[in-house]
Amino acid sequence: MPPHEQLLAELRAITGSAHVLTDPRDMAGYLSEPRDLYHDGQAICVARPGSREEVSAILALCQSTRTAVVPQGGNTGLVGGQTPLADGASIVLSLTRMNALRELDLVSNTMTVEAGMTLLQAQETASRAGRLFPLSLASEGSCTIGGNLATNAGGTAVIAFGTARDLVNGLEVVLADGRVLSNLSKLRKDNTGYDLKHLFMGSEGTLGIITAAVLKLFPKPQAVETAFVALASPDAALDLLTRAKAHFGNAIRAFELLPRIAVEIVLRHRDSQRDPFGEPHAWYVLLELTSQSDQGLDELLFAFLESAAEDGLIEDATVATSLDQAKKLWDLRESLPDLAKLEGGSIKHDISVPVASVPAFIAESTRAVLEAIPGARPVPFGHVGDGNIHYNVSQPIGADKAAFLARWDELNTLVHGIAAKYEGSISAEHGIGQLKRHLLAEVKDPVALETMRAIKTALDPLGILNPGKVL
Repeated sequence: MPPHEQLLAELRAITGSAHVLTDPRDMAGYLSEPRDLYHDGQAICVARPGSREEVSAILALCQSTRTAVVPQGGNTGLVGGQTPLADGASIVLSLTRMNALRELDLVSNTMTVEAGMTLLQAQETASRAGRLFPLSLASEGSCTIGGNLATNAGGTAVIAFGTARDLVNGLEVVLADGRVLSNLSKLRKDNTGYDLKHLFMGSEGTLGIITAAVLKLFPKPQAVETAFVALASPDAALDLLTRAKAHFGNAIRAFELLPRIAVEIVLRHRDSQRDPFGEPHAWYVLLELTSQSDQGLDELLFAFLESAAEDGLIEDATVATSLDQAKKLWDLRESLPDLAKLEGGSIKHDISVPVASVPAFIAESTRAVLEAIPGARPVPFGHVGDGNIHYNVSQPIGADKAAFLARWDELNTLVHGIAAKYEGSISAEHGIGQLKRHLLAEVKDPVALETMRAIKTALDPLGILNPGKVL
């Protein structure tokens, strides 16, 4: 009998033959990831279960045969956590067929969805019901709720609503041996022992496979105002944030920082874009406010910006007067990661530091990077409102891309060291996956790391769940 033929036969019996992919052409899209850093992954097959029961049966089978399982949602992760290793010893478990809305409870303000539902579908389901599901990512059309929770996704609305783990009341998880941990609770308060759902959110599929979740819903805003603000420095941006928090409180839904080079990259590669101002500025903030009242928010924002300009805190500002204009302003931020690829090699960092330390971190990292690689082009941008900066470095103009990318570890060590100086993290929202696995022992408290390994051993003693990731 050919290798794995018995395993494949049993998988087909569970899901149906059409949902066990073995043709290399059918599997190709599941074996590499968006950055193409990990493109040599191999797998026995791709299994696409359609229910919790099928996931349970697959994991029980894989436990009995000691077959590794790599869970995958929309395959949008940026650290290689969702793709198989090159040894070809695992199956990829795609959850995308499990995309049902199980329940919508507008009194409890919750909806129960399956893991394969895309984030955009979850947002639209909530919106049609007059509610808001606030998690917002550039990849929301493709990424799935299961993947969002498994990586504890962040995004642009963390300043107002927290990370993905803050938006969940309950989970359904299939454990390594096929048992189902069913805790689809709508309760906001439940002090009956350990809150187990938090073990699985952020675990990147190494402890169990999330198959459904109870998501928190919020009132749908009646007014949204979006402004693009020009200012001189990250220090000025931080001062503006402090003033905005005092003025608007929880009405701030996004506060995104962009350097001039980021805007130039978008303008260079997006013909439909225009510079929001008549002259360049060193830094920009994308500020978005929401309100439950449909009147007055625009006036409050204009007054706030006028006061900030009079005090010399900002240099210019434009406020979107239509949904299309707001989308244009957001495009300056959201399209940057993809368009930056057209600039050649980019060495990326997903760090967080205390919000107060953001300007100092950016300044010190920029000095260190330019000293190490003269002509390099730092592009620090991101969620300054929660301290998460994507400190990316584009190659010098005309440089050899391969030679530049060969210095990835060197620049990582440099930037991560500066983040550590400010008591920051080497992974704010993207996770550990394969990319940062070797760094974890260097930055994690030894007792914390031992505890993580003990939990992994307890829940996955054979190590079949997403091997080679995180730990």
